[in-house]
Amino acid sequence: MCEACGCHQEGSIYMPEVCTIVKTSKVTDKDSFFEFKFANKDLGHKPGQFVGVSIPGIGESPISISSSPTKKGSFEMVIRKVGKVTSAIHQLNPGDTVGIRGPFGTHFPLETYKGKDLLFIGGGIGLVPMRSAINYALDNRKDYGAITIMFGCTDPSQRLFVDELAQWSSSQGITFVESVDRCTGGEWKGNVGVITTLFPKIKDTIKPDSTKAIIVGPPVMYKFVILELRTMGINDRDIAVSLERRMKCGVGKCGHCQIDGVYVCQDGPVFTVESISHLVEAL
Repeated sequence: MCEACGCHQEGSIYMPEVCTIVKTSKVTDKDSFFEFKFANKDLGHKPGQFVGVSIPGIGESPISISSSPTKKGSFEMVIRKVGKVTSAIHQLNPGDTVGIRGPFGTHFPLETYKGKDLLFIGGGIGLVPMRSAINYALDNRKDYGAITIMFGCTDPSQRLFVDELAQWSSSQGITFVESVDRCTGGEWKGNVGVITTLFPKIKDTIKPDSTKAIIVGPPVMYKFVILELRTMGINDRDIAVSLERRMKCGVGKCGHCQIDGVYVCQDGPVFTVESISHLVEAL
């Protein structure tokens, strides 16, 4: 037994446990939704954390959790087909099993955001881990002030959780705005442009002194969104970001996620902008 990490202890998060796929569906041309269930326990994660998903003989990949901890009995992920492991996962069906290790990593500190307004800004597949935090806040609605959700993606075909986007858009308790970078057809009637073009639509509803912002999206988005938030008067310590896109092995071995002396999969993936402002390569 390793006394340092307990990796040989029964029930250790460092040992894969068999987990069954109970539901799967196609989301986009490269993304699929999966619902997983352990035989006799809940995952026990917090919004923003990830797990290691493994298939024996093929490998393991770190994947963000998309469902809220308030959802009991099962948990959800949207997995993009980008390599050997994720391609193999896309071939699986309900009833098939995978190995799950975790949950790992830091999380969006929603427990410390109670009483604050929440601003969620998601780009593309960044909505996947952010959805966990959004639904947690909605399931604990009385604990938070105003909730604003901004979502952007490349084109209408890449919109995720379409039914939930519609619910958020029609909810009286949520300010929801979204945009697509481009649209060549006539179906889309909403905003066209990068996500920063949405800020004029919400700036009058945001109270900088009482707002906590959560950003998840492609790296190119972060720099410009953070500049907008600073212009609005939101402090770097009140802006949380996830750098999970940098991760590869998820266990601090490959070095793919290393930023100076910081390992995203070990020290993150969730950071405040203030805590990483000295890391030139972070954003």
